[in-house]
Amino acid sequence: MDYIKKFSEIDSNDLAEVGEKNAAIGEMFSHLRTKGVLIPNGFALTAAAYTYFVSCNHLETALAELMKKLDRKEYVNLSEIGKQARNLLMAGRMTNELGMSIIGAYDAMFEDGIQEVAVRSSATSAHLPEVSFAGLHESYLNIRGSYALLYAVKQCFASLYTDRAIKYREEHGIDHDKVFLSVGVQEMIRSDIGCSGIGFTPEPESAFPDVLHISGIWGLGVDAVQAKLNPDEFLVSKSALEQGSTAILQKNLGSKAQMMVYADESDEVNSTMCTTTP
Repeated sequence: MDYIKKFSEIDSNDLAEVGEKNAAIGEMFSHLRTKGVLIPNGFALTAAAYTYFVSCNHLETALAELMKKLDRKEYVNLSEIGKQARNLLMAGRMTNELGMSIIGAYDAMFEDGIQEVAVRSSATSAHLPEVSFAGLHESYLNIRGSYALLYAVKQCFASLYTDRAIKYREEHGIDHDKVFLSVGVQEMIRSDIGCSGIGFTPEPESAFPDVLHISGIWGLGVDAVQAKLNPDEFLVSKSALEQGSTAILQKNLGSKAQMMVYADESDEVNSTMCTTTP
């Protein structure tokens, strides 16, 4: 089975194999780098890797039986069912074949396993693109080394059964065993010593195709994605950019009161991230 695909081998036609997020990254990597857009390198574990992991650990029946116990009216046992499902996946053994495929791809791409990477969930199912799994599953930053990478991959697998993901599938009539988890492994960019941001095209509120919405904060982008900080925001006209005219339609400078950075290796902290004032 093809468990690993480099971003350079992925485009929008691979949605079923690598999910919406990884397909989009692969599309950008394949088509925008030639235009001077810098896309961090990486690879994706395909949905086949997830199904192989589940099969090797004989989890299909156990997960299906758990989902049958879910209270589908009041969801009073949602947290307990979700926790048990995640524990089943985390207790699963990473086989030598799958583990060595992941480590081999990591070592070959990132100089023998010393590169910090982001490990990102990218769910896929036959229901795409009718539904969106954005924000339902976990991603992990600043992962370095083979052991940490394999553990983060398992955490992503387990996040297919977050409480939010389970309820979302129930509300949209999606069978739990028909959704699979791809994992993206991508070079971390040191935005903690600079800035990070989000770009939307078209602008999400108006859906006007000519307007690009850009927001940014100092440091890592986690706080922006989770809407914990007030970012700088810009509305930009794409047609004005193409014509060389003044393109900023509107701007709002946020307070950006805090920034998330890597914790110092000498710090006695449990997390690899810390928050400070810029």
